Parts: sequence; structure tokens; C-alpha cells
Amino acid sequence: MVKKSKNPVVALSAGCIAGGIEATCVWPMEYIKTQLQLKQAAALPYSGVYSGISYTVRTNGVISLYRGLLPTLLGSMPKAGIRFGGNTFFRNQLRREDGSLGPLRTLIAGTMAGCCEAVFCVTPVETVKTKSIEMNKSFLSTMRYIMALYGISGLYKGLTPTMLKQGSNQGLRFMWFSEYKGFITGTKDVSQQRTLLPYESLLGGMSAGCFSTILNNPVDFLKTRMQGVESKKYTGTLDCLVKSVRSEGISVLYRGVVPRLYRVLPGQGIIFMSFETIQDFISRIVEGSK
Repeated sequence: MVKKSKNPVVALSAGCIAGGIEATCVWPMEYIKTQLQLKQAAALPYSGVYSGISYTVRTNGVISLYRGLLPTLLGSMPKAGIRFGGNTFFRNQLRREDGSLGPLRTLIAGTMAGCCEAVFCVTPVETVKTKSIEMNKSFLSTMRYIMALYGISGLYKGLTPTMLKQGSNQGLRFMWFSEYKGFITGTKDVSQQRTLLPYESLLGGMSAGCFSTILNNPVDFLKTRMQGVESKKYTGTLDCLVKSVRSEGISVLYRGVVPRLYRVLPGQGIIFMSFETIQDFISRIVEGSK
């Protein structure tokens, strides 16, 4: 049995690589999800993920499905690194004297890691990504537009809902995956847990992604609206919530949940599966065989 590393540097490095793999695989789903959340239903020529992909390919070509990928890919690697490295760091800080954590402490560690990635990476990258998709412009053109109109502060539009989204996302995911791994390996003692087989970590990541998405989609919706081109009509996150529900109904908070699930389920399966495998490889390089 390979002893699992508790080194945040190992987790950060493995997370960076896993994040790049995951982002490239699932980007088309993220593109369509963002379009569905940005526009009012009547303004879109499609209503779901498959019709959205078909329409986009038919009108703008296959390459257009990857518009906005560059800033996200550049951001996904450090983002995932901060997430997994931060989670390992906070888990180490929160452990009891006997080394145990429990669901609540695991939730807190994941939430804190999610907030860190929101501040240091996710918010500026997501702002550029969202506007790039909505305006149908390239990464550099969108960046110039944001800087000219808002300055550097424009990159941090929607910071509060992004922190809420990332914090709740990662807290829920890491808590679920930790409980899942304990169930699969037959022990909650991390030092005694084996590395999950690829299909086991794939299923664990997918179930964790489903769990977190169902619970926090309203936060994701608000974050997307607050980072869009029309965000100036809202005075804040609460105002965005009130105006959106008042004009489009309560169901608007779950707009985009289906394409988001299409993107999140395979994405989280891929990233947790990749991380489990890559972590062991990097651990042997950094820490030597154990």
C-alpha cells in the first residue's frame, strides 16, 4: 500500500496537472452552460446543451465551442493546484491530535481552499471567460475591453458570489469524496487508506460533483450574471437575486443546471481520478519511495 502524501506541494503540483486535463475535456459544456445563464430564455435560439452545441457548431464552427478556453485553461491549472494544495494544507491544520478530521472539519477545509482559489485565481479568469463568451471576442480583446472600461477592479467583478460558489463547491465536494473514499477503502483513517482504482475515483468525483452542483447552482447563476456584460444594472449580488427572480421567476436560479451537470459530472470524475494517480507519481519524485 502506498502511504498517501500530506505534503501541500505534492497536492498543489498534482492539482495543477489534473486541472489542465479536466478543463480541456469538458470546456464545450461550460461554454453552453454560460450562454444559457447569461441570456434570457426568449433571446436564445436553443434551450438545452445538445441543441446549443448543434446550433453553435452549425453557425460558428466547431472551434467556437472552445472560445474562452485559453484564459480558463491558464487559470484552471493554478486554480486546481490552489484547491488541492489548499485543501491539504487546511486539513493538516484542522486535524485532531489523533489525526482524524470528520465531515465538518473536512467541509471547512474544502471551503477555505475554495475561497482561496476564488480570490487568487477564479474571479479574474471567470470574469474574462464570461465576457469573452457573451461578447464573442477573443481573450486579448476581452481583456483590453475590461481594462479600458473598468480598470484592474473590473477583473474582480462578482468576487463575493464567486467566493460563495467556490467555497461551497469545494467544501461539499471534498467532504463527499472523503466520506466516499472511507466507505470504499473500509476505513476513515487516511494513513490506512489505499489509492483508489481509476474507476473508483472517477465515480467518486462524479458523485461529488452532482452533490455540490444540485446544492449550489443558485450561487453559480448569480456569479455568472454578476460577471456578465449587463452586470452594471445590478447594485450587488442581492439586487441581482431580487431582480432576476422578480422578472424571470424562482426557477431562473436553476437555469443552466442540466448543462452544468453535463460538464461537472465528467469534469469532477476526471479531475479526482487524475489527481489520485498523479499525486502518487509526484509523491515518489518529491518525497521518494515509501
